[in-house]
Amino acid sequence: MLLFGLAYLGGVLTIVSPCILPVLPFVFARAGQPFLRSTLPMLVGMAATFAGVATLAAVGGGWAVQANEYGRYAAIVLLAIFGVILLFPALSDYLTRPLVSLGARLSQSADKSTRGGGSAIAASLLLGVATGLLWAPCAGPVLGLILTGAALQGANVGTTLLLLAYALGAATSLALALLIGGQVYQAMKRSLGVGDWLRRGVGVAVLVAVVAIALGLDTGFLTQASLASTNVLEQGLVDRFHTRQQTADNAGGAMKSVVMPAGGGGSMAMSGGNQMMMAMKPKGAAEQLPVEGQMPPLDGAVQWLNSGPLTAEQLKGKVVLVDFWTYSCINCLRAIPYVKAWAEKYKDQGLVVIGVHSPEFAFEKNVDNVKKAISDLGITYPVAVDNDYAIWRAFDNEYWPAHYFIDAKGQIRHHHFGEGDYDQSERVIQQLLAEAGKTGVSSDIVDVKATGAEAASDAANVQSPETYVGYSRSQNFGDDKGTVNDAAHDYVAAPPKLNEWGLTGNWTVGPEQATLNGVDGSIYYRFHARDLHLVLGPGADGKPVRFKVTVDGKAPGDGHGVDTDADGNGTVTGQRLYQLVREAGPVGDHTFEIHFLDPGVQAFAFTFG
Repeated sequence: MLLFGLAYLGGVLTIVSPCILPVLPFVFARAGQPFLRSTLPMLVGMAATFAGVATLAAVGGGWAVQANEYGRYAAIVLLAIFGVILLFPALSDYLTRPLVSLGARLSQSADKSTRGGGSAIAASLLLGVATGLLWAPCAGPVLGLILTGAALQGANVGTTLLLLAYALGAATSLALALLIGGQVYQAMKRSLGVGDWLRRGVGVAVLVAVVAIALGLDTGFLTQASLASTNVLEQGLVDRFHTRQQTADNAGGAMKSVVMPAGGGGSMAMSGGNQMMMAMKPKGAAEQLPVEGQMPPLDGAVQWLNSGPLTAEQLKGKVVLVDFWTYSCINCLRAIPYVKAWAEKYKDQGLVVIGVHSPEFAFEKNVDNVKKAISDLGITYPVAVDNDYAIWRAFDNEYWPAHYFIDAKGQIRHHHFGEGDYDQSERVIQQLLAEAGKTGVSSDIVDVKATGAEAASDAANVQSPETYVGYSRSQNFGDDKGTVNDAAHDYVAAPPKLNEWGLTGNWTVGPEQATLNGVDGSIYYRFHARDLHLVLGPGADGKPVRFKVTVDGKAPGDGHGVDTDADGNGTVTGQRLYQLVREAGPVGDHTFEIHFLDPGVQAFAFTFG
């Protein structure tokens, strides 16, 4: 219940954010009409449409976004007609004579609709639906929290109710603004007698807003021109309810986690860090491992790689290790060499390793990307492509990586979240094999010597947190004004403090990533760690993007990563994690910069080790 209250308050604050400005003319066009018959239906239509579209966008992927764009175009046309008719009332009569249609009904004012035999309530409700398609609330911390949970949890009633609570909060603040603004509007009409001019003024405002939305100025210019922003207020609310998105990439048990906010509600926010560690201390081999429950079904994977679909029933009699991972997660990459070693060492003694690939970014849902990743990583054990998070939810999992150890009876006997404790995890495997009656089980421990990005983190020297570039989870951006979201913008460099980052050149910052629009742009970060990684991808055309890395303004030399040479040169060829720096000497504070020589690159997140 607390989370629903938080969502509602976040929506209320939308009234002072720039993204609500384009819909205000449509709301104020209802001034002077009965609240219950005109204004309320419009606000209900707006809230319902937003909640429905946002739910689809959160769980449906790119097809829903495209569908929403078609709805946006239709709404722009309908609302443009509405604005023109406010300017020229005679046009309304002309349109309604030959055709009684949705466009005509939306384009009439409520009083004309009523006189013509139409329903003022229906007219206002349909106008609200059209306006709701145009409404794109700022993805501040509250809405980002809800949409992230929606993407992870899939379509469910709880997600839709949270989005509806957010939308109703915004509708409440709009209703209050209308009540106040409506009184002013009516006073002007009574005192000045210029009702026709006021109506025409509203029509002009509607058309100006439609043009601004059609050109994308509602998320660009208005964001910069607005005198108020809700981000600080919303972030304070999130902090108050202990749901602030934490992002830290620490070694020695580091992981990405999904933290359930207070009060539950089925919505989650991604984060990472040791402070959220919930793994039980592993039992020694001589201790009896507890039964933590039955192995859930493995249903719902969109595809299985390296094997046909497996079921919990088929696996009875086998010791099973289920590894939840995603291929751009540095914590997962550092754990995979151990999982591979266990799969190879114990496969003939009854161990079955199953990788469950549950994506964090949209590009990780691309099965071809996953196939390439498992080929590059040398993974030969079965991998379930869990794009819909069906297996993730069945295990009630919250972390990447997460390891679940299942005995021959199909019972979960142990779990471990995050990196580390590999020796103890292998002892658990040995014990479960022995319980299953396997003889001659090796008692030694695998000796893993991982290289590149898979090498263990230098935990003592990691002082920089995992940092997202997309605005839905970004933090520590060097400019106090923040990023300009969903619109092309020219950024200039500013001297960064430790753990601050920034952009130079023309970029469009989206929810998950920043996209370079020109041929001359860069990203910089003041960090303290041995390793620096950046999740990158080429543009929509897939063309390679050349780049050059510098550390403190110089070529990295011996401190280059596996994806750069000593001069700092490299190329983005696919959507994955790139290791760009591995310090060869003492670790200290350094300023990293990656300069892109071609347009279109997409940057997602920094991680360190």
